[in-house]
Amino acid sequence: MCTMCRVERPSENNTNNKCQLQEYLMTMGLKFNNTKLMKHSSMAVSQSRVKLWMIRAITSILLWTCVVQLMALGEMWGPRLLKGWPSCFSHNSDLSLAAQFSPLPAKIVLPPKRVYKNNGYLMVSCNGGLNQMRAAICDMVAIARYLNVTLIVPELDKTSFWNDPSEFKDIFDVDHFIASLRDEVRILKELPPRLKTRVELGMLYSLPPISWSDISYYHNQILPLLQKHKVVHLNKTDARLANNGLPLEIQKLRCRVNFKALKFTSQIEELGRRVVKILREKGPFLVLHLRYEMDMLAFSGCTHGCNIEEVEELTQMRYAYPWWKEKVINSDMKRKEGLCPLTPEETALVLTALGIDHNVQIYIAAGEIYGGQRRMAALAEAFPNLVRKETLLKSDLKFFQNHSSQMAALDYLVSLESDIFIPTYDGNMAKVVEGHRRFLGFKKTILLNRRLLVDLIDQYNNGSMSWDEFSSTVKEVHVDLMGNPKARVVIPDKPKEEDYFYANPHECLQQLDEPLRNT
Repeated sequence: MCTMCRVERPSENNTNNKCQLQEYLMTMGLKFNNTKLMKHSSMAVSQSRVKLWMIRAITSILLWTCVVQLMALGEMWGPRLLKGWPSCFSHNSDLSLAAQFSPLPAKIVLPPKRVYKNNGYLMVSCNGGLNQMRAAICDMVAIARYLNVTLIVPELDKTSFWNDPSEFKDIFDVDHFIASLRDEVRILKELPPRLKTRVELGMLYSLPPISWSDISYYHNQILPLLQKHKVVHLNKTDARLANNGLPLEIQKLRCRVNFKALKFTSQIEELGRRVVKILREKGPFLVLHLRYEMDMLAFSGCTHGCNIEEVEELTQMRYAYPWWKEKVINSDMKRKEGLCPLTPEETALVLTALGIDHNVQIYIAAGEIYGGQRRMAALAEAFPNLVRKETLLKSDLKFFQNHSSQMAALDYLVSLESDIFIPTYDGNMAKVVEGHRRFLGFKKTILLNRRLLVDLIDQYNNGSMSWDEFSSTVKEVHVDLMGNPKARVVIPDKPKEEDYFYANPHECLQQLDEPLRNT
């Protein structure tokens, strides 16, 4: 049996199918290749456009850089380099390119930071009025510098009689304060977060330092507390550093803080300049620090010239404030000892006796005078050109209402610029302004000898002394009390009776043979 294999010839249909398949595959491959080529071509075009754009951008930047450099060269070498160039910034072709650009503001050069091992963080709460706090801030900076600690921007008093809610930044330029002292001490606006949380939980050591202490007290007593607790809070700052017996660098740092670092805010300084400008337009002016406000009279117990109702009101006020320790006060005895502010009536007599021109402008640097117009009548009659910030600025003071420290700052600035400064009481403002005017070139400051004056006034009023005798004696008494250069009076163990450092910081002042500073 023979097996036979059948071989079939390929049919014409099969051949045609294969040909169609091959053609189809070739066609598909061609389309695929064409698509790839189109994509590559598109990408190449896009890259070329990006490169072209980048080349144009870089070229523009280089051209502008060249223009700026040429302008700088023009400013340095004169306009001849750019002479003849058409200006694209101005229609005036006569102007050089350099003249068409306003100069850049001068760069503020900060002192280099002082690097030191930090022994802790010092927090301070100042107490009292503006100028008492000002002196305290100067002391605290000096103490922080000496102890090599970080000072937190001081907290201002908000609970005193004036009840002023102002923060440090509302009165002083806080950024200038920090930056200008960075070569001496590190100052922060607030504690680092971890320590701030501890303080908020009440975990800090707080104490009032001993008054009139020398620097060794802070080194031996306060520094160990800082090293132990990391944060120490000094809750009283008035007169906590001695007037004398301190290293010279400490005294000079106190001055630097007072005269350079403690700059008022731009708003306060602008108003101060405006007041001075208004006054200067009418001629010279005198600033009278008439310390005859209700709080001063209640605190001191000075009631000379007050009626029965006013005496009772002042007495009640003194008893209402527990931190005013002295309650029973003999007003007449205190006045004869020169411990009371002069009344407005007494001030009118003294200014006239000193020969002050009756037509001079007198700026009253004070709050509301107790007794109002009734007590100011004699002074206004003798010197009719009395002015106050409230009358000169009017609506511009609306932001300062109920902010006594900011109002006091304005008075401080005007007092520094006056031709003559006369305080009727030697309080903190009188002393600090006196010292600042000494620093500005020993500007005329008449320091009234109230103890002698009240005796002379009483003799004149009772007829036992003529006006000519009264006037000549008043002038003679004050010849050497005009803010002239002198050494501070030192009374060992009696700091309250000796000259206050901030009233006469002679370590920081020019010698008599030196040219005066520009004021």
